[in-house]
Amino acid sequence: MKTIVVRPAVAADIDPIASLFDAYRQFYGQPADLALARRFIADRFGKQESVLLVAGTGAPIAAFCQLYPTFCSVEARKILTLYDLFVAPAARQHGLGRALLLAAEQFAKDEGYARMDLTTARTNAPAQALYESLGWQRDEVFFAYNRHIRP
Repeated sequence: MKTIVVRPAVAADIDPIASLFDAYRQFYGQPADLALARRFIADRFGKQESVLLVAGTGAPIAAFCQLYPTFCSVEARKILTLYDLFVAPAARQHGLGRALLLAAEQFAKDEGYARMDLTTARTNAPAQALYESLGWQRDEVFFAYNRHIRP
């Protein structure tokens, strides 16, 4: 069994993460657009607006997650939103997603975050099973809403 390495992203990881991010967006029904994916990831990284973790069993990087720091007004504490988590299809079922989730949780603990939140598609049963196996709890109290803002 190969050793899984999870680490914070560095500038040299932008292009491999962008490729994974483009595939992630396509998984959620968006058209392929590698230039947009690269720009978005590079902006988040360059402006330190997110925390990017990468994982693999060697080169190239086979998985990533992106965490956004935010706040919970009710708890009056800082929280993390795990917004993106993607494992390349060829690298699935080898523990990379689990390793990323555990590393993200350790990061949150080390940095004093009160909790982590995430959402996933109702149809993404494999991801839901992974989250629940690690103790994540499905919210049965609140509904999530969103509204797209168009110029």
